[in-house]
Amino acid sequence: MSTATNRVGRRGRRTAAPYAFLAPAVILFTLFVILPIGYAGYLSLRKVQVSGLGLGRGARKEIFAGLENYRDAVGDSELWSGGLRVLGYGALLVPIMLGLALLFALLLDRPRARFGRFARTSIFLPYAVPAIIASLLWGFLYLPATSPVNDLLAWVGLPEPDLLGQGTVFYSVVNIALWGGIGFNMIVLYTALRAIPVELYESARLDGCSEVQIALRIKIPLLVPALVMTTVFSMIATLQVFIEPMALEPLTNSISSTWTPLMKVYRDAFATNDRYAAAATSVLIAAITLVLSFGFLRLVQNRAFGQER
Repeated sequence: MSTATNRVGRRGRRTAAPYAFLAPAVILFTLFVILPIGYAGYLSLRKVQVSGLGLGRGARKEIFAGLENYRDAVGDSELWSGGLRVLGYGALLVPIMLGLALLFALLLDRPRARFGRFARTSIFLPYAVPAIIASLLWGFLYLPATSPVNDLLAWVGLPEPDLLGQGTVFYSVVNIALWGGIGFNMIVLYTALRAIPVELYESARLDGCSEVQIALRIKIPLLVPALVMTTVFSMIATLQVFIEPMALEPLTNSISSTWTPLMKVYRDAFATNDRYAAAATSVLIAAITLVLSFGFLRLVQNRAFGQER
């Protein structure tokens, strides 16, 4: 009897052990992800009602607003203007970033690639620099008064470009994200390449395929799932662009406080102190990001993962 009881007790401890290991992660995820999302959803349904002149106790009180904040967000032209700007930003950034990351990964995966470790580290290193620091560094490189590039151009007699002007600041922001994002995506693609069996390459070489043909006919087709994953991550990061234009805003008049949707959220929450409108806009941005990401996955999953729609 005692043997059976001990056996049941050990089985119960083994069953409970995985939950005990998962408990800290679940608690932290709930505290720092689920609860903030729920609180943002709660605030998005509230507003402040002001009675009289708004002075005295009870003159301002929080009430239920329903979908009023969402209606205001949907009808806000500044939000949609920033959203269209972000879509153009992503349409330019994502293909160039992933194209260069794929090119570097293929070059580093060559059998006779020289200085491979140094090259991987050099390409990845910009990603390790925090985005705010990278944005400030590039900002000072863009400023005519502090940029050594402008000094060099003036020394050789070439005109100095205004990299923070109305027509060029968009590409300056893209350049910052491009500089920092290529390394991460290159490492992801390079890791996926290293997981491909080398027997495939050897068979192709025996059949007379060149390295370019191997890359086009074997490596890139097998990289499609990794390319889809990096594309989704890049889309999400693009729709949430904030740090780069926010860091450049004090340096130029070409970037407004609503240049991107998240900058508008920041302005509403901390400059105009309208946290209810900011919460509604945040929920709206999250919903649009979710729809676009899952829509893209739904569109490409049949080819990338061999699944039926």
